[in-house]
Amino acid sequence: MSYICPICSAPLVKQQNAWQCEQRHQFDCAKEGYVNLLPVQKKKTKDPGDNKEMMFARREFLNQGFYQPLSDKVNQLALEYAPDANKILDIGCGEGYYSHRLFEALQSVTQSHCELFGVDISKSAIRYAAKRYSDLHFCVASAFEMPLADNSFDLAIRIYAPSKIEELQRVIKPGGILITVSPGPTHHYALKQKIYSEPKLHPQGPLVLDGFTYLAHEALSYSLSLTRADDIDHFLNMTPYAWKLSDSQKSQIIEQGLECEIDFKIEIHQREQETIRSLI
Repeated sequence: MSYICPICSAPLVKQQNAWQCEQRHQFDCAKEGYVNLLPVQKKKTKDPGDNKEMMFARREFLNQGFYQPLSDKVNQLALEYAPDANKILDIGCGEGYYSHRLFEALQSVTQSHCELFGVDISKSAIRYAAKRYSDLHFCVASAFEMPLADNSFDLAIRIYAPSKIEELQRVIKPGGILITVSPGPTHHYALKQKIYSEPKLHPQGPLVLDGFTYLAHEALSYSLSLTRADDIDHFLNMTPYAWKLSDSQKSQIIEQGLECEIDFKIEIHQREQETIRSLI
C-alpha cells in the first residue's frame, strides 16, 4: 500500500481494521472501507470540503451522464499516455465518478491488475465513493498534504481540484503522467451572464507546472441542455454559482430551462526524470 502517516510520515501498515505506523499512530477503517487520514489538528473547519448538499447534487448530476464526455476523454488520454499504469491517483476524487470510470477503462486493456487511490477532503464524498466502489482505495485527506508515499504513482488525474505543486512532484513517479482538467474560456458562460453584469472568460494560457514537462492539451466543448427541474437544481447546487443566484433567479431558470456552454481544458504533463527527495 502507499499510505503514510499524516502525523510522522512513517509508512502505514494495515492490521485488522486499522492502519498503524511504527510510532503507533492509528487510523481506523470506516465500515464503508475508507480511512480518514486527516487529523483533527490539521482541519481548518469542523467538516472541510463540500457539504452533503453539494455532494448529493454533484453525484446526481454526474450519474445522469452530463459530464461523461469529459470522463471518456480523460480515459482516452490516460490509455494513450499511460497505458501500462498500475498505480493511479485521483486528486480531489469527490464521489468517485471519474475514479471508477478510469479504473474500469484501464482494467479493460491492461494485462496486470491496477490499483486506484482516491483522495478528497470531503468526508461525505469519500464515504459515498468507498461504499459504491469497493474495489478502489479511498481516504479523507488534503490534496495539499497527501498521506501517500514518495514516487508512488504512474498516473494521476486532477479534475478541478487545487493542490500543492510540491506534493505533485513528490507522489508522482519520475516519468509518470499527470492529467489536469480546468475550465475552458467559455465554461458555464450562459450562467455567468445571469449573475454578472460583465462576465469574464476563464484564463486560456497553458498550465505550466514546475518539475513537469508539458506534453499536450485538448479542448472539449459542447452545449448542455437541461429541461428537467431536478437536473437544473442539481447543476446549480453543485457549483459556486448557487450562492450568487437569488431564489427567484433559480426558480426562473428552472421554469425556463437552461442552455449552457460546457468548455473543458485538458492538459497532459509528465514528471521529469530526476531524483525526488521527500518534501514532507
